[in-house]
Amino acid sequence: MAELTGAQWRKSTRSGDNGGNCVEVADNLPGLVAIRDSKDPAGPALTFTVNAWTDFVRSTKFAR
Repeated sequence: MAELTGAQWRKSTRSGDNGGNCVEVADNLPGLVAIRDSKDPAGPALTFTVNAWTDFVRSTKFAR
């Protein structure tokens, strides 16, 4: 995953305190947002364009 080199991972603000079942987000990469499971940091990550991620987050805010 060369494109994730330099990713600065942070716990999602929506993960809460749920026994380690967290989503981590890296949004410091140019043109890319990545998410991963905090329990498996060496495992796979999903990547999105900034626009796709923004659209996703915006749509989930209205779905609450």
